[in-house]
Amino acid sequence: MANIKPRVKVPKKAKAGEAIVIKTLISHPMESGQRKDSKTGKLIPRKIINKFVATYNGKEAFSMDLLPAIAANPYIEFSVKLSESGTMRFEWTDDDGSVYDIENKITVA
Repeated sequence: MANIKPRVKVPKKAKAGEAIVIKTLISHPMESGQRKDSKTGKLIPRKIINKFVATYNGKEAFSMDLLPAIAANPYIEFSVKLSESGTMRFEWTDDDGSVYDIENKITVA
């Protein structure tokens, strides 16, 4: 299995009420379960990220469900407006229940 690594681009500082752009990318094969292994001829088991959630200070800021048609290494971009400093937490949930996460602090002035 490939090394699954989440990456995010989040501004360290923002002005209160200003919309900031958050960019995320997770290195993940997003195996649909429909391809066969060329050596064994057996189906490769499905393994996709099926849920993405971003929270800010414990409150949901953005979420989405991902389906098998999503390409490998899904890139997600969204905007948020913040009114206070805090921590943005990102979570990707895999079919097998694995959760990949990362956090970033943002100072709001």
